[in-house]
Amino acid sequence: MTADTQFAQHLSTQRASAEEREAVLANPGFGNFFTDHTAIVDFSVDPSGVGGWHDARVEPYGPIALDPAAGVLHYGQEIFEGMKAYRHADGSVWTFRADANAARLNRSAIRLALPQLPEELFLESLRQLVAADQEWIPSGDGESLYLRPFMIATEAFLGVRPAREVSYRVIASPAGNYFGGEVKPVDIWVSRNYARAGRGGTGAAKAGGNYASSLAAQLEAEAHGCKQVLFLDQFNDNAVEELGGMNVFFVFRDGSIVTPALSGTILEGITRSSIIQLGRDRGLEVTERKITLDEWRDGVASGEITEVFACGTAAVITPIGRLRDGDEFIGAEGAAPGELTMSIRSELLGIQTGVVEDTHGWLTRLV
Repeated sequence: MTADTQFAQHLSTQRASAEEREAVLANPGFGNFFTDHTAIVDFSVDPSGVGGWHDARVEPYGPIALDPAAGVLHYGQEIFEGMKAYRHADGSVWTFRADANAARLNRSAIRLALPQLPEELFLESLRQLVAADQEWIPSGDGESLYLRPFMIATEAFLGVRPAREVSYRVIASPAGNYFGGEVKPVDIWVSRNYARAGRGGTGAAKAGGNYASSLAAQLEAEAHGCKQVLFLDQFNDNAVEELGGMNVFFVFRDGSIVTPALSGTILEGITRSSIIQLGRDRGLEVTERKITLDEWRDGVASGEITEVFACGTAAVITPIGRLRDGDEFIGAEGAAPGELTMSIRSELLGIQTGVVEDTHGWLTRLV
């Protein structure tokens, strides 16, 4: 399949009405509603052992028919990406750093023994789906159309080997602010009983299993009144790794910024790399290094660490209020969002929505 592959159009005859869309877009939440279509490309290996992508199409959104022996159900061969489409003031629709998402999808594919997808095919799948469903893009402040490309093993086979039949798909969901309403600092729970990933594992890949393994800790966090969970590397001085679905940044008194260095157990977030670049554009010292829970605790107590925030595609940038480690709290209750945190958040959202100049060529037009 080449870069100029045409997507067959099998458009829905039962699209949501304007009234139904309006009701959803009035309060979309996050990940609760889905648009009318999905983009699909299939992969298979022929009898000679040559694999290829084929049958690119857009079809109505609906259940996926899978054989009960499909590889994704038994061996977890699954990867995904998360990105957003924003409507700009002139009516055009753009997404942010799609090339980076395409590259990360392929890094994840290599780790999960799935086929790599050509970047142009990845981009075209987004264009096709957004063109079909652009009426679903909300226009409220901070709202967007969340895009979820994913790849699953569909071959029916119970032997332990990489699947020879795979399906790549994109679905879309209108999205409001991830934590809802006004941006407020969130409380974070320190996980002492669970790890998100281990060295040599799949922590650097965006694979469903990583998120499945975080859910027990997330439930623990919620039981203690926290919105998210922080994972540590207990074999490396309790080095800070990441939250269940977000990277972490620390702002120091001198204006410098620190984020945990990638170690193979941390996902290389695209929002993370963008923040690093935006900080350096401002002339700030941005360092990727090991930072421990003790340094976090001592830095907040001494005033050396002045702000802490988390970042990811869904939430963009979210200030962290208190960190709860058992019965101990790090940080002050009711603290306001940090000035630098909110400034970088505003700049990043401004680039994504087209109100701040994109000096890095990060935006890709979809429609």
